Amino acid sequence: MTEKGDRRNFLLKLGIGSGIAALGAQTVASMRSLVPNVSYDAPTTVKLGAPSDFSDGLKFLPDERLFVFRKGNTFHAVSAVCTHLGCIVHWNSPEKTWDCPCHGSRYDKMGKVINGPANKDLAPVPHVSKRAA
Repeated sequence: MTEKGDRRNFLLKLGIGSGIAALGAQTVASMRSLVPNVSYDAPTTVKLGAPSDFSDGLKFLPDERLFVFRKGNTFHAVSAVCTHLGCIVHWNSPEKTWDCPCHGSRYDKMGKVINGPANKDLAPVPHVSKRAA
């Protein structure tokens, strides 16, 4: 009788241990799904090329989703991605604003929100806002 009792205790403990291990693995998998694998933030450093590649005025770089201004030796860059839902904003020359064609958000020339639905400013690119050598 002790042999059957030992076997039952062993199988009971094995079943409980397996259930706890499966529950733990499922918990870890569920928690991992809350952390994204990809970051959709703008890159912190972007190599745009030589200053001679940019004439005075505004230039849109579609691959980097950036607008770069050049005035003499001074450069300034701002993200072209609307902070509301990720649309690409357009420069409105007469009013000197960035306008989102999708949902109507507007930003001033420095990327600050003028009116929503966006509630965050356009992301500046500080590594480009330097004087050319």
